[in-house]
Amino acid sequence: QVQLVESGGGLVQAGGSLKLSCAASGSIFSINVMGWYRQAPGKQRELVATVTRGGSTSYADSVKDRFTISRDNAKNTVYLQMNSLKPEDTAVYYCNTQIRDYRGKLWTYWGQGTQVTVSS
Repeated sequence: QVQLVESGGGLVQAGGSLKLSCAASGSIFSINVMGWYRQAPGKQRELVATVTRGGSTSYADSVKDRFTISRDNAKNTVYLQMNSLKPEDTAVYYCNTQIRDYRGKLWTYWGQGTQVTVSS
């Protein structure tokens, strides 16, 4: 069993910054890709950013040059530094991880979600 615990969401004014964290714990042999998704009211969940175990990153065009994803493999934690926030970044943010258990099976896990609200 694996648990993902997210933190760091909140209310911020446009132009401000927030940093999200997501820590994985439990029966983990290794973690492959870690990422962040978001879902705004009335919209589909969308990919924000991903980071591989080796540190390669990718971003949605809408957040490039404003958001930075990183991970600490020793702590099984992924971060999302969000700068220059805009009202359109308002959403529930979910972390997503691909975890291999000790039997070699690959599982996908989601965090519980953390609300980010950007006021204009």
